[in-house]
Amino acid sequence: MPIGFVYILECSDGSFYTGSTINLEKRLFEHHSGQGARHTKARLPVNLVYIEKFQEIHQAFYREKQIQGWSRKKKIALIQQNYELLPKLSECQNKTHYKLKKLR
Repeated sequence: MPIGFVYILECSDGSFYTGSTINLEKRLFEHHSGQGARHTKARLPVNLVYIEKFQEIHQAFYREKQIQGWSRKKKIALIQQNYELLPKLSECQNKTHYKLKKLR
């Protein structure tokens, strides 16, 4: 089974795009040339800011979906390798949830 990569691109508007692929070089070329995802096409140029390598593509695909569900702050912590912040940024920030947590 081929190896897989998950990557994060920062777009010209400051937004992030998270993807996965078995051929990182080809996929980055597609993004840079406007042949990539709709999100990146409209926000060129893009800059590669994060890569993770996996033994199998299905692992990269799973990780891609996980990261896509993260907040912007959590993605920035990952990109900056501030791994100690990830658990805190995973906590619910909903005001109601926060109040209940303080009461416990």
